Amino acid sequence: MSDSIYNRIAMLRTERGISRRDLAEALDVHYQTIGYLERGEYSPSLQLALQIARYFDVSVEVVFSLDPFPRIGERTG
Repeated sequence: MSDSIYNRIAMLRTERGISRRDLAEALDVHYQTIGYLERGEYSPSLQLALQIARYFDVSVEVVFSLDPFPRIGERTG
């Protein structure tokens, strides 16, 4: 079992035109933390994961997963 937590933070930021710095300020974290999260170099606390989901107004499962997300346009099942 992998210890990786996969996320869609970069995709959500990009489609909404939000910079790493803007997201970091809204979440009260350092902007480099957002980069570490996006690259999978850092796993968020439950509190931070919930704050990110709330910021984007989606469920936490839309942002984070224990399994890799399918690529856009890739069919599943």
